[in-house]
Amino acid sequence: MKQILIVDDEPAILTLLKYNLEQENYAVSTATDGLSAYELAKETPFDFMILDLMLPGMSGLDVTKKLREDHVQTPIMILTAKDNETDKIVGLELGADDYVTKPFSPREIIARIKAIERRTASQPAPVNTGDQLVVGDLAIDEQNFKATKAGQRLQLTPKEFELLVYFAKHLGKTLSRDALLNGIWGFEYPAETRMVDIQVSHLRDKIETDPKHPVYLKTIRGFGYQMEVPQ
Repeated sequence: MKQILIVDDEPAILTLLKYNLEQENYAVSTATDGLSAYELAKETPFDFMILDLMLPGMSGLDVTKKLREDHVQTPIMILTAKDNETDKIVGLELGADDYVTKPFSPREIIARIKAIERRTASQPAPVNTGDQLVVGDLAIDEQNFKATKAGQRLQLTPKEFELLVYFAKHLGKTLSRDALLNGIWGFEYPAETRMVDIQVSHLRDKIETDPKHPVYLKTIRGFGYQMEVPQ
């Protein structure tokens, strides 16, 4: 039975989610503050975590950041009462896998959990071999700013290299243009999502055998981009 941790300081939300998830045969644990959630998630190998952003003691963003710094890779869905793109993007950049804005339907939460479960089950993680990330024939030496494909050095600009590393570290995740813009360029150019498309196109030209039919860097129509391991 898969284990889920729900973190929210509103009892009604905890009760609603706990009931519906237990009906789907999940084992559910709960926490009402950020510090308790962080300690629980560090100690217990949960299969999934639903995390409110506005928590007493430690915010959901801080919990996410600290867990990822501690190399806890439990998939995290953040909940927010704010219709604020900045919070959502920052959460994703810190390592969250998805977000839902309150009010929400329990059916939507369950559907998203199952979608993330399917995605993470079907996508192998990048192989970390010392100082390298390996994705298919791509080997990325982050320390020395070097990338190769099938042993051949790729001539990447600094921004293309940074984008490749970012995709490799988020293997199998669909990344929006806004999320990529924030992760690679920060908030300096908040409206320049076209910049992302241009850089992705340039990166494809260098890592794909046929950039018009990419096998590494896929376009997810209506959402953004996703790096995959070629089958």
